[in-house]
Amino acid sequence: MATTTSANETKKLQVTELDFDQIKTNLKNFLRNQAEFADFDFEGSGMSVLLDLLSYNTHYLGFNANMLANEMFLDSAALRSSVVSLSKMLGYTPASAIAPEADITVVLANASGASVTMPAGTKFTSTVGDTQYTYVTNSDKTITPQDSVYTFSNVKIYEGTRITFQYTADSNNEDQRFIVPNSNADLTTLKVEVQNSSSDTRSFTYSKATSLTGAASDTRVYFTQEVEDGKFEVYFGDGAVGKKIQDGNIVKLTYIVTNKTVSNGANSFSLSGTIAGFSAQSITVNSKSTGGSEPESIASVKLNAPLQFSSQDRAVTAADYKTLVKQIYPAANAIQVWGGEDNSVPQYGKVFISVKLADGSNLTSVDKTDIETQLGQYAVASVRPSLVDPETTFIVLGVNFKYNSNLTTKDSTTLASEVLTTLSNYSTDSLNNFVGVFRHSVVSGIIDDTDPSIVSNITTVKVYQKFTPLITSTANQKYTISFNNAIYNPHSGHNSAAGGVVSTTGFKLNNDNVVEYYFNDDGAGNIRLYHLENGQITYDNNNWGTVNYDTGEVVISSARITAVSEVDGAVSTQIRVTVIPRSNDIAPVRGQVLNIDTANSTVEGTVDTIESGSTSSGVGYSTSTSYSSSGGSTGGTY
Repeated sequence: MATTTSANETKKLQVTELDFDQIKTNLKNFLRNQAEFADFDFEGSGMSVLLDLLSYNTHYLGFNANMLANEMFLDSAALRSSVVSLSKMLGYTPASAIAPEADITVVLANASGASVTMPAGTKFTSTVGDTQYTYVTNSDKTITPQDSVYTFSNVKIYEGTRITFQYTADSNNEDQRFIVPNSNADLTTLKVEVQNSSSDTRSFTYSKATSLTGAASDTRVYFTQEVEDGKFEVYFGDGAVGKKIQDGNIVKLTYIVTNKTVSNGANSFSLSGTIAGFSAQSITVNSKSTGGSEPESIASVKLNAPLQFSSQDRAVTAADYKTLVKQIYPAANAIQVWGGEDNSVPQYGKVFISVKLADGSNLTSVDKTDIETQLGQYAVASVRPSLVDPETTFIVLGVNFKYNSNLTTKDSTTLASEVLTTLSNYSTDSLNNFVGVFRHSVVSGIIDDTDPSIVSNITTVKVYQKFTPLITSTANQKYTISFNNAIYNPHSGHNSAAGGVVSTTGFKLNNDNVVEYYFNDDGAGNIRLYHLENGQITYDNNNWGTVNYDTGEVVISSARITAVSEVDGAVSTQIRVTVIPRSNDIAPVRGQVLNIDTANSTVEGTVDTIESGSTSSGVGYSTSTSYSSSGGSTGGTY
């Protein structure tokens, strides 16, 4: 049965569209069915101007309504204020800026007395690049002399300026808030003290509340939240949960304002002024400055707030541990967690955690202990968290690309430099974390995409790790290097005569300062010790350790290493172990991190004679090897 549209229905205004042009068209269609108005359907009319005004107004209202709706949900919110507010509902507080932190030991010169105190706020300076930065202590440290030597050990110093800001509590001031007035304040250094009054100088230190559990009516705790302009507010309990602030109380906020990341890596410090009137005889850097970071980004808040909420202040799953570690140590760039049962050597009752910092350095022993201690209160019974350092596996590439000289004015050297930049960017963006897989096909593709003139490439892969031997003259040591990826060994004895697929840099043994030794394998799972005589390999021992080609584990069973040779022409404390992987795709396992070593990778380009038209029928066209060792195809000329 056919339907008809009534006159009343044609006079209805369509309200579903939000686009300006569609809105204006709908308004014209509405007016077209009205008898009251005319001369509206051409651009030069006065009615058309009014229609434009109405259309714009409707468009703006619709846009604002959509934006408002988006800001109501954490997933779609774009404004930081909205994201912060929504995360607060999940009990999450974004991380503040973090000051770079270093660990030093200070020995005083000509000191005297029963004890000496290094007060909080003691200043040190360091130069990074051409800029000088100030580092300060954040707490008092008192020592007594040992054998007449005054040594401050494991002094933590933070980059920035130490500031104290105070408020007088006044309940009659409805607008009073205890704001940390610096957007670059490091909230991890915040110390909150409450003095009874201006006449009563007794002061009490308040602790940061991590949850409502255990906060009684008289518990001296404070809470924090991010407010406008990236600043933070300190607030206190109401007398039921946490002690309530009284009128006349003086609230003192002491914290460090930092320059964030710019001084990461500072490794030399000088004392500004004196300590209790004494100068510094020496300053030893136990760990260079690390950990400086920007305030937590919007994307990070969106990711971490739901994860923290789901953890419910307990550590059971790997995601729980990742969330809690990020909360405890905000400077962590990447975190990996695995159970003791999944360790290379199973250790039941443990959970292993590896933390990667942005500058590639490792956590100090003090930081590890602190994180383990704080995690202990969240862990289920009998499970002990253990912090371990990341293991970096370096990838060395051999790139041979061909290019069409008709499509570029660049020479092979320029193109090779651009390819190296491509590889460096890929390593930074896609690897350099615990989940970044090196995918050979992807790398081959981005090499070709570096420049329109590049038509193909053959890229070979090697990997290496470094280990630091215990330099000793008394005892042999065992060393295990785990690549966690299978090593190329197609058959027993493969490439034995040429030195196998395992190689190392040089070292000295047993206090022999003349002969430089190396390790390789025999293709049958044995590590061989050798030295060079007139450039020729001379084997000293054919059974110095083992290689498991399937698991990628290299074991040096027993060696008394007394010196390490230079690596890449520079003094080193580490020995490099290089292998050829079975697969050109490399996957990180547990606390492993992959990184392309562009400095030791080779990139060479040649003109493709077929594409450029300088050869015909492929005669004389050369190819390069697709393998990393002489055990494979060598390529050739056709």
